Amino acid sequence: MSHIILACSECAAPHKADMLTLHCAKCAAALDVAYTDTPQPRPSTTHAHAHDQGQGHANTHAMPTPLHNTPITLGEGSTPIVHIPNIGATVGASCLYAKLEMMNPTGSFKDRGSAVMMSVAKEMGVSQVVEDSSGNAGASVAAYAARAGMQAHIFAPASAPSAKLNQIAVYGAKTHLIDGDRQAVTDAAVRFAAQNNLVYASHNLSPYFTEGTKTFAYEIAAQLGANPPQNIVIPTGNGSLLIGAHRGFSELLQTGVIANIPKLHAVQARAVMPLVAAFTDETKPAPAARATIAGGIAVANPPRLRQSLHALRATGGSAVAVDEDDILQWQIPLARREGIFAEPTSAAAFAGTAALIASGAIPPDQSIVIAATGFGLKDAMPPV
Repeated sequence: MSHIILACSECAAPHKADMLTLHCAKCAAALDVAYTDTPQPRPSTTHAHAHDQGQGHANTHAMPTPLHNTPITLGEGSTPIVHIPNIGATVGASCLYAKLEMMNPTGSFKDRGSAVMMSVAKEMGVSQVVEDSSGNAGASVAAYAARAGMQAHIFAPASAPSAKLNQIAVYGAKTHLIDGDRQAVTDAAVRFAAQNNLVYASHNLSPYFTEGTKTFAYEIAAQLGANPPQNIVIPTGNGSLLIGAHRGFSELLQTGVIANIPKLHAVQARAVMPLVAAFTDETKPAPAARATIAGGIAVANPPRLRQSLHALRATGGSAVAVDEDDILQWQIPLARREGIFAEPTSAAAFAGTAALIASGAIPPDQSIVIAATGFGLKDAMPPV
């Protein structure tokens, strides 16, 4: 991987690109991928999708592409953007779309990051990885580890939805169920990796995972062409999709592909809202985390919080928290009025969009794309 290094997201200190370094040696901040020479272009995974906004087009973007191995892929990306006029009428938005990230191979956007992270791991000779996840990331890492011929150890809360735990198991990963909160799961994974001299392939911290999610932005630019959205709404826990989207759109702006970066908006459950709390007032601590049905964004201490804040503020976006009842009230109408069966985490984004429009943070006449990040069958079934 001679064409990349790792750079601190805070102080920009350079670090050697490997699978073990997850924090800056100088300031302990998270790391990002940086390119040491002319970036090696990687063909976009975006294919042409027929939709009412026209055809997509090909593009290239820098990626930490393996030099000696074929990239690990399951055909991730190229997820459709669909117009959702019925929900648009409900929230008063004249131009509302959903990007169906649930159409990725394991049913969530996490496949974008896993593909790149596991490709780098394969290039560096890794044979086993450790990950901690409440579900979607664990399933994704397990699938891509299987594809790469690696053994995955996935640490998950004992309370995680059985559908997600079963999905992790079916890929052949060794599942370690941990009693306690989400932090207890992370602590157990870190200890296990250290005690067994294994790679901690954390989707929360890995710079390669975050780099993989920027394809989300490239695809939107390709799919909507001359009509890029003015706003993108993303359910946010650790912030990998939000940060990756900002990085991708920033690259597109620098190369002149787009004239403006969309406003990026983050939605969190009110039960776990560290980003919303920081966006509102960084001087006050976030409220104590509570249980939420939106397990995919139940992250009380995101390691890339400052990067998420920067993505919101740099684009003129905002952050909003939604209640449990609001999340539940959106899941069924979304399925019955638009045919989109999203998990509660994704439903939270639709509830948040309604709140952002109602508050005036998003004008109703502006175009909006909502990231539908995970499929409904991956979680407990809603009452019908």
